[in-house]
Amino acid sequence: MLNRRRFLTSTAAGFAALHFAPAFAQDTPQIQIFVPAAPGGGWDQTARTIDQVLRSEKLISGSQITNVGGAGGTVGLPQFVNQWKGKGNSLMVAGMVMVGAIIANKAANNLTEVTPIARLTGEFEALVVPAASPFKTANDFVAALKEDPTKVPVAGGSAGGSDHILFGLIAKTAGVPAADLSYVPFAGGGEALSALLGNQVAAGISGYGEFSEQVKAGALRLLAISSDKRQEGIDAPTLKEAGIDVELFNWRGVFAPPGVSDDDKAAMIKLVETMAKSDAWATECKNRNWTPILLTGDEYAKFVTEDTARIGAILKDLGLA
Repeated sequence: MLNRRRFLTSTAAGFAALHFAPAFAQDTPQIQIFVPAAPGGGWDQTARTIDQVLRSEKLISGSQITNVGGAGGTVGLPQFVNQWKGKGNSLMVAGMVMVGAIIANKAANNLTEVTPIARLTGEFEALVVPAASPFKTANDFVAALKEDPTKVPVAGGSAGGSDHILFGLIAKTAGVPAADLSYVPFAGGGEALSALLGNQVAAGISGYGEFSEQVKAGALRLLAISSDKRQEGIDAPTLKEAGIDVELFNWRGVFAPPGVSDDDKAAMIKLVETMAKSDAWATECKNRNWTPILLTGDEYAKFVTEDTARIGAILKDLGLA
């Protein structure tokens, strides 16, 4: 018979085992995905694609996605650092945009405070205009910038992000001071798209995947892309082909919170690697024009450090830092 003392002892042991069990290291875990951006943009698309593939591959038993938008991820980052600390079953989607926003906004938190898990994708940027725009080519756009940059408002993601950086690089190549540009930042790709479709801005810059459906539907005109060469299935020149000597490749990846155990970090890296090597993920990347550039663990951490230095130099040169 189990007496009261033995019952209390066994119950306490059970609670201790439950409390100290790894939060993530299990065969088919439930995970939480934190998106420091509003729904509809590139990070949100990435999070939902990760969720979809993990489910279809039966790598997880369930998930929850949380969106906290604003300022290129610098509104959500402190929440992930402080409130999600030690949650080994959690991932935050981020990338080049957040690196730039942290620098431009002089944010209190940065990516050294979270746990690098994996770089997943790279995506070239697209310069688009509404279908009724008088700009037929990228050269038309640049000519208008030279004439009066204040009359060429451009929608994109948060200040200091990849969209803003590309706009600044285009302007610099054209001899237009960055301080004279009219850049209209939005917390999410959905809001920027609405501004474009409503003819509230002259042009928009973002990852091609965020504009592709509207370009195919004829609602937006694609002037140029920021890749190093023409892309199969995309009827648009590169910026370099248009005589604008600029090339930019946006990256996205995932991070765990600070304070996760080594076991949980290793398990999360293994989970993401398994997903990234699946046929389902390859198909999604192809459909969304994402280039797989998997890099994990310590190598990913080194890349983030080096890219932070590179972007800081670019932003300083453009007068954005």
